[in-house]
Amino acid sequence: MPVFTRSSDSSQPGDGVSEAEEEQAGGEREEDEREAAAAPGPGHAPSPTLPGHRLTRLRAWRTRHPRAARALRLATTALAAALVLGALLLPNTLPALKAAGFARIPAEAVIGAVVVLALPRRPRLVAAVLYGLGLTVLTTVNLLDMGFNEYLGRGFNAALDWDLLPDAQAYVEDTLGGGVATAVTVGAVVLVLLVAAVMVAATIRLAHVLARHRVRATKGALIAGTVWVTCSALGLTLFGGPIASERGAGALRVHAQRTVESLRDEAAFVRQSKADTFGNTPPGELLPDLRGKDVIFTFIESYGRSAIEDPVMAPGVDRTLDASTAALEKAGFAARSGWLTSATYGGSSWLGHSTTMSGLWIDNQRRYRTVSAGDHLTLTKAFQKTGAWDTVGVMPGVQKGWPEEKWYGLDKLYDAFDLGYQGPKFSWSTMPDQYALEAFQRRVHGKKRDKPLMSFVILTSSHQPWAPIPKMVGWDELGDGSVFDAIQKAGNKASDVITDTTKSREEYGRSIQYSVTSLTQWLERYGTDDTVLVFLGDHQPIARVSGNGASRDVPVSIVAKDPRVLDKVADWNWTEGLKPGRDAPVWKMSAFRDRFLKAFGSTPHPSKG
Repeated sequence: MPVFTRSSDSSQPGDGVSEAEEEQAGGEREEDEREAAAAPGPGHAPSPTLPGHRLTRLRAWRTRHPRAARALRLATTALAAALVLGALLLPNTLPALKAAGFARIPAEAVIGAVVVLALPRRPRLVAAVLYGLGLTVLTTVNLLDMGFNEYLGRGFNAALDWDLLPDAQAYVEDTLGGGVATAVTVGAVVLVLLVAAVMVAATIRLAHVLARHRVRATKGALIAGTVWVTCSALGLTLFGGPIASERGAGALRVHAQRTVESLRDEAAFVRQSKADTFGNTPPGELLPDLRGKDVIFTFIESYGRSAIEDPVMAPGVDRTLDASTAALEKAGFAARSGWLTSATYGGSSWLGHSTTMSGLWIDNQRRYRTVSAGDHLTLTKAFQKTGAWDTVGVMPGVQKGWPEEKWYGLDKLYDAFDLGYQGPKFSWSTMPDQYALEAFQRRVHGKKRDKPLMSFVILTSSHQPWAPIPKMVGWDELGDGSVFDAIQKAGNKASDVITDTTKSREEYGRSIQYSVTSLTQWLERYGTDDTVLVFLGDHQPIARVSGNGASRDVPVSIVAKDPRVLDKVADWNWTEGLKPGRDAPVWKMSAFRDRFLKAFGSTPHPSKG
């Protein structure tokens, strides 16, 4: 097999050739030998489809255009270095994504260079590929962290959150259409594969360059390592951050710890969910002080503290709450309001629902699956257990089988297909809240029965992306919902609101006003002396709307005509009316079940599981 050499390759130090020139020549010779090894042997004409032919043509082009070839090599190397450094220094939140954050010395780059320089050719190639795949993982989890922090106010959990990705895909499909959802899904997969290919190519390129310039690269790695250790020891900073960075390793370490802690937490939660303060309470000792009352638990989607206190949303929402309080008082109702800290933020509403009803802190999907598969007593099921109430669920957001119906203790569930709606969808929401409540009245609440009614109602019109938003119509005009056709067509497009933070905040506030108005007008119209309404938010809106660092608090109100009902919660020190005061008590959402059961006469009889 021919070996291509140059006259300068045989030069020795001291023959007028510098060490750097010898190193460069040696590196080019090694590259030429690899190319020659791939070329066809003597007597064989190179096929235009063989790699050797292409390499020969590439060598010929580099010989004819040395400056262009050198510029291309330098540009490729610089791009590869920028990609690797960028991946190692990429933050996991959008606010931290600033140019100054990349003015750092990553320890992982120095260590990677040392490893590459110490390895022979084949192990070096393997190490470079593995390093590139590691950067792909790091970039992917950082991008997921960005998305989760932007929408859910927390980082991605590799042990728990993969189950949420199909839900995200379904949300995009319901909001923007199946074509967009498919494009986003395919685009995400292609992006990950592209990042992997680019990162591996970049690390292989840098490994090759380091090997070609071994002497200078070794000196450079030593200098970079010394500078890193010095900056770290002295705590030197630049642009508000440490010069010596270990961002990449730190991010992976945090995700690994988060995964391990989540797995340990699951085992502890299984034991916790089997113990229950009211697990062995006889039916006759549950909720005796509410016998004969029609009790309605209603969640308003994304109804959070920001709606009442944020300067953009609060003015309109506060006016609605004040007006609704006055209208209810005129109809004979009184209200008390406080705050609950939700187990979720920005989404995953079912975690808020189940936390409130179970008295357990259910802040992830695995906990939800664990508890809903068991027999832990929910507040709604306590009503069913007494035998003194009929229990129903009204859930216009449910569009498929929902096995949790049994766990919640519901005799009957009315989902999106059971309420007779023939009007248009409002983005994700299958029907306006006003229609859902009127259908609840026609099909359930307004019918004569032998027992009082306990209802579990989930309102969805304030679900993101808050476009288009329904408007109130005459209650006698609702019909089958077709009256909303013109309102839906005249509303904002979801795509326009999603991309505009200011508009998202404004439209979110309007959607809360609509939902609260629908519910309180329904109560004015159909409430009786025996009606008790408990309504609350399930979580704060996404971080882009509620703001970075917003609390997880949501408002909760109890409304009734019978003064004895509110007397039972007088020691809660809640604020009069529908708007909780800033200094009103704040409880964890998981505390509500036990407080409610005790307030209305239930006797604890614990079970240990």
